[in-house]
Amino acid sequence: MDYKLVLDLIIAVLLAATIVYAAILNGKLNQLRKNRDDLAKLVAAFNEATARAEAGIPKLKRVSEEASSTLVERVEKAQSLRDDLAFMIERADAMANRLEGVVRTARTETKPSPAPQAPRGPMVRPVPAAVPQPVSMSPLTADRGDDLDDDRSEAERDLLRALQAVR
Repeated sequence: MDYKLVLDLIIAVLLAATIVYAAILNGKLNQLRKNRDDLAKLVAAFNEATARAEAGIPKLKRVSEEASSTLVERVEKAQSLRDDLAFMIERADAMANRLEGVVRTARTETKPSPAPQAPRGPMVRPVPAAVPQPVSMSPLTADRGDDLDDDRSEAERDLLRALQAVR
């Protein structure tokens, strides 16, 4: 065989392969053109969702700032209430210790001495000689008048009433 004939056969086979490949590529390009509309719709929907998300960001920022400021106010109020309660607890502990000391001294001063057999009757206990001293109010509570009771919480007012009742 002649080398020209072999060369022509190789070129014919390569051309046939190129034609088959071009036909397959043409089919895929047609399919891509058909899906281009769907892709355009998808991109438009994505753009719309992005625009809505961007529009919602300022609202979300404003709401978070409002929540943050409310939270800061509540934390500050809670801290002041905590400090008030700590002060009241200190004062109550001091008053309880003082009251306990007064009660102890009153008990030791009023212990009955053994007396001869007394006639039976109602048992009368002697009145303690030491009278508890009135509870002095702290400078913080002494300066406040009754007209400022609205500034105090219900727990503070109850505690002050109880302490004044102990006097």
